[in-house]
Amino acid sequence: MKIQIGIANNHRQAIADQLIKILADENILYTKTKNAHWNVEGADCYGKHVFFETQYKQLDDIINSIAERIRSLGHVVPATLQSYLRLTHFTEQIEERHNGQAFITELLQDHESLILILCEYIMSCKDDLHDIATGHFITRLLEIHQKMAWLLRSHIIE
Repeated sequence: MKIQIGIANNHRQAIADQLIKILADENILYTKTKNAHWNVEGADCYGKHVFFETQYKQLDDIINSIAERIRSLGHVVPATLQSYLRLTHFTEQIEERHNGQAFITELLQDHESLILILCEYIMSCKDDLHDIATGHFITRLLEIHQKMAWLLRSHIIE
């Protein structure tokens, strides 16, 4: 059935491609946050454990909303670890340290990196692809990540 939602077919494909890359990043960030939740050690272990749990639950909600947005554009959602690893902007830091500060520093860098990517995609959606709805959708993701980054930043001990 033909999809008629006010977005040209070639633009829907380009938007879905952007969202799929965001989905990959969100899934990797979710996994890294779960890793921090499970493996944090130190005197502040319990507090950080709960903090990371709050953040990975937010990421889980984001992941679901992105997948639903991709489907609303008429595209299939990739849901394999291989596809996420191929598409993500992130790398994994394999460290022996399991302290909260190390996890927080790495997660903050990832959130800030994703914030910059989201800013680019917002402009692309609005200016190039003429999809105001997805631009607004990504703006909401941007706001969530800015808040998550602020909360991570507030835990950094200088």
